[in-house]
Amino acid sequence: MIKSFIKENLEGLVAKAYEFAKKAHNGQKRLTGEPYFNHLIATAEQLVKWKLDDICIAAGLLHDVLEDTKVSKEELLKNFGEEVLFLVEGVTKLGKVKFRGIETQVENLRKMILALSQDIRVVLIKLADRLHNMKTLSALPIGKQKRIALETAEIYAPLAYRLGMQNLSGELEDLAFPFIYPEDHRKLLEEVKDKFEEREKYLRKVQLVTEEALEKNNIKPKEINFRAKRYFSLYKKIKRDEKELSQVYDLIAFRIIVKTIEECYATLGVIHSFWPPLPGRIKDYIAMPKPNGYRSLHTTVFCLNGKITEFQIRTEKMHEEAENGIAAHWIYKSLDKKDVLNSMREMEWIKQLKEWHNKISAPADFIKDLKVEFFKDRIFAITPKGEVKDLPAGATPVDFAYQIHSKIGDEAVGAKVNGKIVPLNYILSSGDLVEILKQKGKKPSPDWLEFVKTNMAREHIRQATKRKGLKNKNKNF
Repeated sequence: MIKSFIKENLEGLVAKAYEFAKKAHNGQKRLTGEPYFNHLIATAEQLVKWKLDDICIAAGLLHDVLEDTKVSKEELLKNFGEEVLFLVEGVTKLGKVKFRGIETQVENLRKMILALSQDIRVVLIKLADRLHNMKTLSALPIGKQKRIALETAEIYAPLAYRLGMQNLSGELEDLAFPFIYPEDHRKLLEEVKDKFEEREKYLRKVQLVTEEALEKNNIKPKEINFRAKRYFSLYKKIKRDEKELSQVYDLIAFRIIVKTIEECYATLGVIHSFWPPLPGRIKDYIAMPKPNGYRSLHTTVFCLNGKITEFQIRTEKMHEEAENGIAAHWIYKSLDKKDVLNSMREMEWIKQLKEWHNKISAPADFIKDLKVEFFKDRIFAITPKGEVKDLPAGATPVDFAYQIHSKIGDEAVGAKVNGKIVPLNYILSSGDLVEILKQKGKKPSPDWLEFVKTNMAREHIRQATKRKGLKNKNKNF
C-alpha cells in the first residue's frame, strides 16, 4: 500500500522519508526476526488508511529514527523541516509512557495530554505504532506482554474511543484480551463460535427481507452488512451486567449505510413497519451525536421469528467518521489543515485534559482520576435544551450540574430524571434527560464528596466548603 502511495509522487516527502528511514534502520531486526523497517511501513500504511496528510505519513516512517538510530535532530530538521521534526519528537516522548511506578505514570501521562493539546497527529502516529506492536506482541517476553497489553487496554484503546476511532479502539482491546485474561479469552472463544455461526445464518435471511422491504420503498442502500460484537467488548458486557451469553442481544448487529440523512430516518421507519422496536432501545445519535462525534441511528427490534436484533443506520460520511473518528477530518479536502488542528484542540474533553496538565495533585489520585474521568466507560446525559453531557459511568446529577456550570452545581437541591424527581446521589444512565432543581444562594454539602464521580465536581465542592468554613471561623472573632 505504501509503495502504491509513493508511486503517485516519487519526488514527494513520503518517498523521501521512506528511503531515509530504510537506510537509517538498515540491518536492525525486531524480536520477531523481521527487519525493523517492516514496523515503520506498517505504521505508515495505517496512517495512509486513515487518509492523513503527507507530513504525518512521513513522520510515521521516521518516528523511531531519533531513538533507535544515529540520526540527529539537526539532520532530521535539515531534510524534512520543523513540522516533521516536531511530530517525530512528540512520538519519541510518548514512547516513554510506561507503567512503572506511579510517579513515572503521572509524568508520562501528562506528556500525552500535552501532545493531545498541541498536535493530535502525534497521538495518531502513536496509535498506529501501538496497533502494529500489539499484532506482534507474542514475540516479547511474557512479563512485557501483560504490561503492554494492560497499558493498551487502559490507556490507548479508551483514548482511541474518545477520539471517535471506535474500530481501532475495539481492535486494540481484542489484541490485548488474550494477554490480560488468557483463560477467560479461551473460554469465551469456545462459547461464542457456534453462537456466531448460528446468528450469521439467521441474519442472512434478515438481510434478504430488509433489502426487499427497502427496495419497495425506493431506498437503495449503499451497503448492508452485519458485524459481530468485539470479543473484549462482549466479555466486559457479560461481566458488568452479570449476563449469560444467550442474553446479549447485540451479539451481531446489522449495519445499513445509505446516501442521505433523510434516508436514515426513512430506513428506520421501514424497519419499524416490519418489526416492532424494543421499548427504550431506539437511539438517535444523528440528532444528538455522542461527544466523541459518533452519529448513527440505533434500534433493537423483535425481528424474524421474534428474535431480538439490533440495526445501525448511517450515511457514508457518518460511517467513515465512526470507523476512523478524528482521523476522518483529514479526508475532507475543503478543510484547511490548520482549521482541522484548531477544531481538534477545541474538543471539550481535550480542553479539560489541558487544564489537568497544569493541575497539581497527588500522583496516585491523578492516575485514578484520569482513568475514571477520561478513559473509562462513559454515559451521555441530556440537558432540557438538548445538549449532550459526557460523564463517567456512575455519575450523578451533581456531576451533571457541575458540567453545566459551577453555580448550578453549588445551588443544586434535587433533580428530575426523565420527568421524575430523584435524589442527588442517583446514578445516571446514557440517554437520561436531566433537569437540575436549584435554590438561589445555596452552598454544596461536603457529604456530596462521598458519591460524586468527577474531579470537577469534587474540586468545586471542596473549594465551596472551604470558603464556607473560613466565613464561619471569621464569625467567631
